[in-house]
Amino acid sequence: MGQPEAVELLETAVRHRDDGVFHSWLITGPPGSGRSNIALAFAAALECTEGGCGTCQSCKLAEAGTHPDITVLSTEKVQITIAEIRELLASSVMGTTLGRYRILVMEDADRMTPTASNLLLKSLEEPPAGTIWMLCAPSEADMLPTIRSRVRRVGLKVPSVESVAALLVERDGIDPALAAKVAAEAQSHIGMARRLATSSDARNRRRDVLKAAMSIYNVADAVRTSERWLELAQKDAESLSTEKDEEEKTALMHSMGLSATDAVPAALRSELKRLTDDQKRRSTRSLRDGLDRIFVDLLALYRDILTLQLNAGVGLVNQDLVEDITAIANKTKPEETLGKLKAIELARNRIASNVRENMVLESLGVSLRLKRN
Repeated sequence: MGQPEAVELLETAVRHRDDGVFHSWLITGPPGSGRSNIALAFAAALECTEGGCGTCQSCKLAEAGTHPDITVLSTEKVQITIAEIRELLASSVMGTTLGRYRILVMEDADRMTPTASNLLLKSLEEPPAGTIWMLCAPSEADMLPTIRSRVRRVGLKVPSVESVAALLVERDGIDPALAAKVAAEAQSHIGMARRLATSSDARNRRRDVLKAAMSIYNVADAVRTSERWLELAQKDAESLSTEKDEEEKTALMHSMGLSATDAVPAALRSELKRLTDDQKRRSTRSLRDGLDRIFVDLLALYRDILTLQLNAGVGLVNQDLVEDITAIANKTKPEETLGKLKAIELARNRIASNVRENMVLESLGVSLRLKRN
């Protein structure tokens, strides 16, 4: 949605595939722009004899995620490991079963470690015949220069708030007023907009984050607010992972021929431990994703404040907080707001560098203090 240039480029590649398709693609774009969706649609169209009819067996298998010639690496960990890359490379040399290509889609390719990236590079330099790689990442800068030089690039842009709101109304039956509100608050991130639209808890957590930030006047407030932010991020992560964890454990126990209350035999405990370890890694990533959503929402808040201070004449992201935002804009200076925006970006970088969450949030809270009148 909202990517006509990228769609046209990929449709042209599908139409002329008999003349040869480039063996590696890098699809970049901001979160929520649809990187993975367009990669999977491109893969389905390449495998379909009609170029993506949507009704044949190949297209239905691709849509269901069960096409034998399309392999997707979608990690739920903080990083893509060497073991995962090796498994993907082993799949790349296998012959096709149903289609004409062996297609490998890697979501979040920016999460590869440098060693894993170098391992993948060897395959991109000398790809097996009929193999096509599709890497998805937020930006080209997230990938090694040596990888960027060996791929064809497809750039996605941020869809408009209006188009995201229209999608929520048409596809999910969301009330138009709510759809417009959450599309703006999610800053056109389609998945986040849908979550805000369908979960009052998610909307309340987001509002709590912003209200807390606008109530920091001293160090004690900063510490309390940082604790509240961490608690909200943990609740957000738990709401996304707890149910999935239980489903995975139940499915594993069932595959072992056990009920949920049965004791696990010693010979099978390694399987259960492997699942538990994977879930812990996913929990770590979910927490970091939750913290990053807090940072993005805070960036939007201070962007709104700066917008009013500079009389920019553009719409606010947080319309329901306009009174609070106006009050802060009137009693602070643009340079103060710019300093707070820089502090938020610094906090994001520190979390990405594995600095302890509570230390990062406390430091950020201190940087966001307001002066009392």
